[in-house]
Amino acid sequence: MHVDYPYRTDSRRRTATTGDDDWVRDLIEQVLFTVPGERVNRPDFGCGLLQLVFAPNSSELAAATQFTIASALQQWLGEIIQVRDVRVEADDAILHVTVEYVVVRTQQQRTATFTRGGA
Repeated sequence: MHVDYPYRTDSRRRTATTGDDDWVRDLIEQVLFTVPGERVNRPDFGCGLLQLVFAPNSSELAAATQFTIASALQQWLGEIIQVRDVRVEADDAILHVTVEYVVVRTQQQRTATFTRGGA
């Protein structure tokens, strides 16, 4: 069992835990949405995804964003997952990120979609 993200307590008022699959998904989410410099003891952690979406939309930006995400996931989670594909879609103020990956320990393929923004 692993500590659940975001941190919360369960019905017994203990630290909430989660299983392996959800834990890996939580790790990916942390890498995607943490801004480099945000963590005191790891100032280079994260990929700054939310900062990239404010740049003018173009195919070059989409390619750069996908490369940045894949690189960050490889750097921080390379021993836990193998990234197969990253897709980023901006729909007005909503950002959708889909990551296809294989969990190294189990060799199971997974897909996780993350959404940020909107009202």
